[in-house]
Order: sequence, then structure tokens, then C-alpha cells
Amino acid sequence: MIFWPSLMMDGTMWDAQARHFKDRYTVVCIDSPGHGQSEPLTSTFTMEDCARCLKTIMDTLNLEKAILVGNSWGGMLGGVFAALYPERTIAIVLMNCTGSSAPLLQKIEYTLMTSFAGFFNRLPNYFVRRGVIAFAGKTTENQRPEVVSAIQAGISAVNTKSVRWAIKSVVPLRKDQHALLVSIACPALIVAGEEDRTFPVTETEKMATAIPNSRFVVLPKVGHLAALEHPELTNTLIDSFLSDAAIATKH
Repeated sequence: MIFWPSLMMDGTMWDAQARHFKDRYTVVCIDSPGHGQSEPLTSTFTMEDCARCLKTIMDTLNLEKAILVGNSWGGMLGGVFAALYPERTIAIVLMNCTGSSAPLLQKIEYTLMTSFAGFFNRLPNYFVRRGVIAFAGKTTENQRPEVVSAIQAGISAVNTKSVRWAIKSVVPLRKDQHALLVSIACPALIVAGEEDRTFPVTETEKMATAIPNSRFVVLPKVGHLAALEHPELTNTLIDSFLSDAAIATKH
């Protein structure tokens, strides 16, 4: 079971899932390119590049097939990987993500933001606050201060000169993938957060509609980082999906 995180987060965002599933699966929590302990980025990339990166990781770890769980960037990557490498994919859980390209105003905003961020090693406080607002739902802001603190710490710790290339690749430069997603044949769970300020529920639902026979679920009182905001609910949902899909627990 391989977990790929959101932009600005590293593999530790999946700690609660790793503890929950480690007795039944080989669990791999990835620090995505430019994040955590991965090498810094110096240029942009595509989702297809990310899929090849994931395949290389699986080859290196001698993992023939995997259940892929991704949030935001990880969810977009999971859909592309499942379409390009069906023989390596058991099932996918795509959370708080989209198959669409970014709208024009968002492309302009994030292009300017990444250009400005290149002058700093760490994100200025303004961008950290913007990130927390984008990631944490209203309920999390009001009732889960420890989660807000974890999100803030994660965003504050990124190497801006590296991560700006990931932001640019995943936001303003990403392309629409709906035509590719229709080829996915494995069991698929698509999850939206009711309070997600980054991707509206309708946008994530559009992605689910493109994937044949996928299951679409909206998590109440959850924003953009479901695995952090409500880990128990997330774990139960994934368990239920894998059980319903009759996926064996020894991988």
C-alpha cells in the first residue's frame, strides 16, 4: 500500500494510516519530489513523470503491484498511474483531488506566487497562512487546533526554492486528465472533503464520474487533508472500500 501526499506535505501526513494498515500490508509513505527527504527539484515535471517515478520506486522495492492512496497531488498522480500502468495497480484511493486543469485566474496567481517565492528559502508568513486556509476546513480550524498546527509546521518547513517547482507543475502547468481517466479498470474510491477550499466537491465528483465504476464519497466536516483532519474516518472508509472490492489484505 503506497501513500503519496499533497503538495507542501511529506510522507508523515500518512502516519495514522501507516499505523492502521501496517499489520496487513507493506506500507510505503513517500516524500514526493522536492519534499521531505527527497532530492530538491530544479525544474518542472508532468504527472506522467510522477507516474514513472512511482514505477521506479516500486521496481526498486520489488513491489509488483500496489494499492495507491493519494491526496491532492497524490490523488492526481494515482489516477494517471492507474491508467498508464494498470498491470501494477490493485486499487486506487484518490482523495481531495481533481482531473481538471487549473482555472485561468488560479494559473496566473500561482505563477506569480512561485516566481516570488523563489527569492526565499522558507515561505513568508503570508503564504503559510494562505496554505493553512487552503488545507484546513472550517471545522478543523475551529475544533482541531493540533491539526492546524501540524499543517502550519509542515508548510513552514518546506524548502521554497525546491517546492516552488512542484507547485508550478501541479497547479498552473497541470493538464486536464479526464480523457485518460476513462481507461482506469481497477477498483477506485474517490473522496471529497465537504469543506475543501481548494477543490470544490463538484470538481472532485467530475473526476469520479470519468473513472468507470468508481465509488464517490463526500466526508462531512473535512477540508483538503482528510487523512490528517479525520484519520479515523479516513481509515474506516478505506477499510470498507477494500473489503467491498474483495481485495486481499496480504500484499
